[in-house]
Amino acid sequence: MYSRAREIARERGLILADTKFEFGLLDGELVIGDEVLTPDSSRYWPADEWQPGRDQPSFDKQIIRDWLTSSASGWDRKSDNPPPALPAEIVEHTRQRYIDAYEKLTGLTWK
Repeated sequence: MYSRAREIARERGLILADTKFEFGLLDGELVIGDEVLTPDSSRYWPADEWQPGRDQPSFDKQIIRDWLTSSASGWDRKSDNPPPALPAEIVEHTRQRYIDAYEKLTGLTWK
């Protein structure tokens, strides 16, 4: 599965940097237990922007992680306080990156 997904991503100008597959057994049959190859479970990088030795632009939830760990969020991860609500612009930016990944991978327009 990974090899084929990597080929499809490469053909569409993306690097499939990592992903996770979760498997289980259902009535003795091997099944996939969670989402597969989505921006939520995988890290895709634009091949034309990749450069060694630095953080890569990506189509995943790193946007959210970066904001939550920045001073802009005001959140102390070591505290018992829950994380703050995400600002609309962070939500929209993340949403757009997921749509961009979908469109690049499938060749379809998000509706």
